[in-house]
Amino acid sequence: MLNKGYRIRNYDFKLILMILALSTIGVFAVGSAQQSVQQRQLMGVIVGTFLMVVISLLDYTVLLKLYWLMYLGNLVLLLLVRFLGEETKGAQRWFQIPGGFRFQPSETAKILLILFFAQFIMKHIEKFNTFRIIALCVLLVAVPWYLIYEQPDLSTSIVLIILFCIIMFAGGLNFKVIFATLAVVIPALALLVALAMQPDSIVSEVLTNNQRGRILAFIYPDQYATTTARQQLNSVTAIASGMLNGKGYMNNEITSVKNGNFISEAQTDFIFAVIGEEFGFKGSLAVILLEMLIALECIHVARRARDPAGTIIAASMGGLVGIQAFINIGVATFIMPTTGLTLPFVSYGLTSLISLFIGMGFVLNVRLQARR
Repeated sequence: MLNKGYRIRNYDFKLILMILALSTIGVFAVGSAQQSVQQRQLMGVIVGTFLMVVISLLDYTVLLKLYWLMYLGNLVLLLLVRFLGEETKGAQRWFQIPGGFRFQPSETAKILLILFFAQFIMKHIEKFNTFRIIALCVLLVAVPWYLIYEQPDLSTSIVLIILFCIIMFAGGLNFKVIFATLAVVIPALALLVALAMQPDSIVSEVLTNNQRGRILAFIYPDQYATTTARQQLNSVTAIASGMLNGKGYMNNEITSVKNGNFISEAQTDFIFAVIGEEFGFKGSLAVILLEMLIALECIHVARRARDPAGTIIAASMGGLVGIQAFINIGVATFIMPTTGLTLPFVSYGLTSLISLFIGMGFVLNVRLQARR
């Protein structure tokens, strides 16, 4: 499994340094938001780094031979959380594991589906653009997608759809198929959302009351300023108050939005607000640049991959980091409705953090075996 032909000069130390720099910022930011979980976040970074390095030295082409086992294991985990998971705030997305930790299968599902489709598409690359293979890919992603959507987890299910589109594009999907699909899906999706927003429509059950309220709060923030939109409005206030240099790490200012506990879940969904307030525009820009550069480096690796599977893995991981970073920061700056997505390598959440490190381990191995 260990490839003896690896060369140290092909190891992507630049990608590792950017990931560790972003993770370090995350440890400090999480500690400021909720100091009680800082040690766990640090432990997650250490464990994740170890797994990333180990996986980067293995041969991904050998590991991908277990692709059906990855797919079935993913379904088992999603079914376990459906029947054995604990409910929190109306959602059943986690279950307890030994040590007092919570495991969230929807986070590992993203990585496992990337690996599964990387091998599946490569096995059928010559017939990939046929209706049979495309339909089979849609069917295979629909099962885990439905299990995640029913938790309910609308934000992750939307990310999964976007991620699936990236996988298919990286796999070499014909542009005619892409444009034809977009021409049908975009208007249909817009109509579906519009109808779902109407309480008495036949498709109103597509969105829960909570999800519908988040969209309405985004469209009419003044009407929901003391309820659903409060979190985002306070987040924007926190970011703006940081100005250029920020108020300082773990400051004691009574005017601090974070210190006043005006933002709940600051260590996860709104970690960017903490960074904006304490580190200012400079700190916020550093995080944005690091997220962007990690995504771009993954795409650069994808362009040099030795086979279609490597291309799909690297491009999809880059897309995943870019998508989640954009949505999380978009929510914190009130340019998107509230979701429950973490900021990659920054937000607290050990399942998400370690899953991303594992995915990056595969990207590093793709780079090690890149075309010369």
